[in-house]
Amino acid sequence: MDLGLAERVYVVTGGSKGLGFATAEALVADGARVLISLRDERNVAAAVERLGGAEGRAAGAVAHLGDPEAAERLVAAVLERFGRLDGALVSVGGPPPGTAASAGDEQWRAAFESVFLGAVRTARTVIGRLAAGGAVGLVLSSSARSPIPGLGISNGLRPGLAMVAKDMADEFGPAGIRVFGLLPGRVATDRMRELDAGADEAARARALEAIPLRRYATPEEFGRTAAFLLSPAASYLTGLTLPVDGGALRTP
Repeated sequence: MDLGLAERVYVVTGGSKGLGFATAEALVADGARVLISLRDERNVAAAVERLGGAEGRAAGAVAHLGDPEAAERLVAAVLERFGRLDGALVSVGGPPPGTAASAGDEQWRAAFESVFLGAVRTARTVIGRLAAGGAVGLVLSSSARSPIPGLGISNGLRPGLAMVAKDMADEFGPAGIRVFGLLPGRVATDRMRELDAGADEAARARALEAIPLRRYATPEEFGRTAAFLLSPAASYLTGLTLPVDGGALRTP
């Protein structure tokens, strides 16, 4: 199946590892070009090399989405490097674990600035440069539909971002621009391994049993799903929040 990605250009934030890198890898494999971003310059450079930077398929930029100027810099960088922009996957690292009540004001503010406002700002900035056929995906979490124990800040912020994606889909759909959310469940990333390390063996076993497919997703499985939704092959899909969780969510 031809996804129609040849020569299209995307920004992928958080793109040097995990879900972001897997998405960038899937996009490049199908003919797209990508600009990835992360806070750490060395990680960005290494990821660009792995993605085929030498062949001109990938470029990188250092950016922290909590910085109010980061989104404009990313858009300027991708237009300067590739001369066009067709969409973005906005992926922001998860906030620290803990209950909603145990997190202090500063933790909430920092997470809001990066996870919530940073994502909203990046999405609207990218959309401002897109023509019909463009697409923006927000990487959220299954906590957008059902709370995850021990991730109180995420439980508070992700549902709001899901509604932002829906609102933007309504606003920009008439211009032919699609906006959607992705709800990863348990994916075998460094972040997931870090969370698992804080749980006992019985809790990890219960988590696995709650997934009908009885395994975690690979980052590559998520990346292929995200690449499809960003592609012209998914041209009639907008305003949705798609779980990539092996059937774990109990809502349809």
